[in-house]
Amino acid sequence: MSTTKTIQSALISVFSKDGLEPIVRQLHSNNVTIYSTGGTEDFIKNLGIPVVPVEDVTSYPSILGGRVKTLHPKVFGGILNRQDHEGDIQQMEEYNIPQIDLVIVDLYPFEKTVASGASESDIIEKIDIGGISLIRAAAKNFKDTVIVASMNEYSLFLDIITKQNGSTSLEDRKLLATKAFHVSSHYDGAIFNYFNTDETYYKESIEKGQILRYGENPHQKGFFFGDFDAIFKKLHGKELSYNNLLDVDAAVNLINEFKTDGPTFAILKHNNACGLASRDSISEAYNAALACDPTSAFGGVLIANKTIDVATATEINKLFCEVVIAPAYDDAALAILQEKKNRIILIQNEVELPQRQVRTCLNGILIQDRNNITDNKADLKTVTITSPTEQEIEDLIFASKICKNTKSNTIVFAKNGTLISSGTGQTSRVDALQQAVEKAKHFGFDLTGASMASDAFFPFPDCVALAKEAGITAVIQPGGSIKDELSINYCNENNLAMVFTGTRHFKH
Repeated sequence: MSTTKTIQSALISVFSKDGLEPIVRQLHSNNVTIYSTGGTEDFIKNLGIPVVPVEDVTSYPSILGGRVKTLHPKVFGGILNRQDHEGDIQQMEEYNIPQIDLVIVDLYPFEKTVASGASESDIIEKIDIGGISLIRAAAKNFKDTVIVASMNEYSLFLDIITKQNGSTSLEDRKLLATKAFHVSSHYDGAIFNYFNTDETYYKESIEKGQILRYGENPHQKGFFFGDFDAIFKKLHGKELSYNNLLDVDAAVNLINEFKTDGPTFAILKHNNACGLASRDSISEAYNAALACDPTSAFGGVLIANKTIDVATATEINKLFCEVVIAPAYDDAALAILQEKKNRIILIQNEVELPQRQVRTCLNGILIQDRNNITDNKADLKTVTITSPTEQEIEDLIFASKICKNTKSNTIVFAKNGTLISSGTGQTSRVDALQQAVEKAKHFGFDLTGASMASDAFFPFPDCVALAKEAGITAVIQPGGSIKDELSINYCNENNLAMVFTGTRHFKH
């Protein structure tokens, strides 16, 4: 039996009629018998095209307020029959079941109804029953039946039947069946997540995906699944890579800590800040951030919490950087930044990030709540005789925000609203501190009077001792070690101020 089949009959039952007219007209020109019901039937009639009511096939009207229209053996028999199966052929004749070669469905908009804030009763009514059943039936029987399960596939389907004069190949039908099962599984997942209150169950379905140039390395495939356009408006530049996206994610998380602060600019490399400063203007903030570590800034991701102006763009243009992100750009500033062909320029939209974080682990996944705690002045508990000054408190909180968004173990030094240096991703806290000290020295920064942040407590006084030796005068840490007193006593003996936050900010 030929695997190429000509469509002779179609059942069309859709919620959205957008884009449907060209398909209906093409089917009509191919002499396809069209079955339909409800609003879709009216739509087809209004086009002046003949349509057979489903009620004429089933001998049942649409009942229960439209909840039951297509759920009938004569409909599903027409879809599910195997055209090369003798028993099926006999029963089709015995029960006078019409053959249905094509099913076109567009489901009730359940997700949009939930997102609109509609009442529970309205949401429940948008759980499609007949449509989802038609999709599964036609997709299961793809060897004989064509399924178009969403208006997103209208264009593809129209192209197929136009080029092939109303016929489809087995490959066409299997492709459309695959897309149909995606539609049905995604739809069911959305309904489950609406009802689910058990946190030990996890289902996630993301419709938008894109192939990246490669993963972390050229020999690895890479993909991104998510709605990038909801978070950013891309103005210029090449496609983002896997590593670009990781850096952009880190940049967005970091700058969100400073969303309500004065002009702040950050430069990131490999998910960690190599420069960050807050100043009276965004251009001053950029220059101060760049001075933190101009070597690492090469090829980095730049992000600002305020509009980028001409003065800032002019300075940025002197640096090779992969990505620039800001809430807005002056027109002249944008023109300057666009001078570099491949530079990626993004506008960050006001979008709330997901409240759950997910990563693969072994043969499963790990899920945790987003770390939404940002240390502030009210959180601080001074545990030493010496209290921090107002400037030191500002720098401690500034350093803590950076520390929270830096790979553990980490130590961050800050002074006058500027990241001086950091030790990142070290296997010991002492190593992290020593790395930060050496880096500050390398770039000629004086640590005298600087503040230090740690992402976890000090079990021994060695870190505060090294910090004192380097010139640090104030320390912020979560506290909580059974040996906290050792560090507190050292600080008291050496006139260091130390505050506890009570919140640990490990970041692996």
